[in-house]
Amino acid sequence: MSGRKPRARQRTADRVPTLTRRRLLAGLSATALAPAAVHAAPRGGDLIGRLRFHLTRRETILLDVARQWDLGILEISAANPGIDPWIPPPDRLVLLPTAHLLPDAPRRGIVINLAELRLYYFRRDGAVETHAIGIGRQGRETPLGATRIVRKARNPTWYPPASLRREDPTLPRVVPPGPDNPLGTRALYLGWPSYLIHGTIKPYGVGRRVSAGCIRMYPEQIEAMYERVPVGTPVRVVEQPIKVGWHGGELWLEAHPDYDQLDELEIRYTMTPKPPPAGAFDHIRRRAGARAHEIDWDLVEAELVARRGYPVRVTGRRRETTAAVTGLY
Repeated sequence: MSGRKPRARQRTADRVPTLTRRRLLAGLSATALAPAAVHAAPRGGDLIGRLRFHLTRRETILLDVARQWDLGILEISAANPGIDPWIPPPDRLVLLPTAHLLPDAPRRGIVINLAELRLYYFRRDGAVETHAIGIGRQGRETPLGATRIVRKARNPTWYPPASLRREDPTLPRVVPPGPDNPLGTRALYLGWPSYLIHGTIKPYGVGRRVSAGCIRMYPEQIEAMYERVPVGTPVRVVEQPIKVGWHGGELWLEAHPDYDQLDELEIRYTMTPKPPPAGAFDHIRRRAGARAHEIDWDLVEAELVARRGYPVRVTGRRRETTAAVTGLY
């Protein structure tokens, strides 16, 4: 695999559904609606949601579009490299990565995948919620592992930890509820001391690595989820930049940028391609099992280089090609 040059340009059309006029108009009208963050549990599958599109106008700011659809701006930049999120060109069709493969983790409680800057809540009624999150910056990383929600608070009081006050001596010992409280209006306290899932007074920090280790959510999303998450809910934090899963009887792949590439997206809105991550091909092969021979490995390699952050089907294409060819005779 390592000696084969990826065919990223040739495979671009395979990643984005063909846009008929009807589908385009349906997708554009959908962007005026509130985001649907709650999905029915997949029946024997691993994929939730579907890709959507947004047509930019002169007044469009993609950070506002990201918040409307509960996405992080880096998610949109990875899927649409080169577009300025502050001043995107008008009449540009932007892909919204609103489809997701579920992480490889027990489907109970809250699962946080740091690599994709996203939280999944597996509700007791069987539905799945997914939300964009902000996570810890370099040197203040959000920890990996298993914990649980130990308490909840409306309009929480913030007690800056001593380590933060050493970095910034101007920080007070106590920040009461209100517009200056960085925890926002809701907080879910984890079993790890000093780590929380909370709202924010800086919503543009959601979907980025800017916190001191806590997990931030958009204010409206944490307020809605807060009502449904009971104390004692298990929380598992993983780091899975490459996700593989089944949907509709076919294997799907979702590859996300690494942290260096996320830093590039912050500055240049695009990122330098890298070789496929070590072990990625073996991971995909194991997940495919007896159907590994059906995988389009050229497409897999192109996706592992592009790392656009949304699911792509990697099996079943040979059958489609054969059917198309035989149908000509």
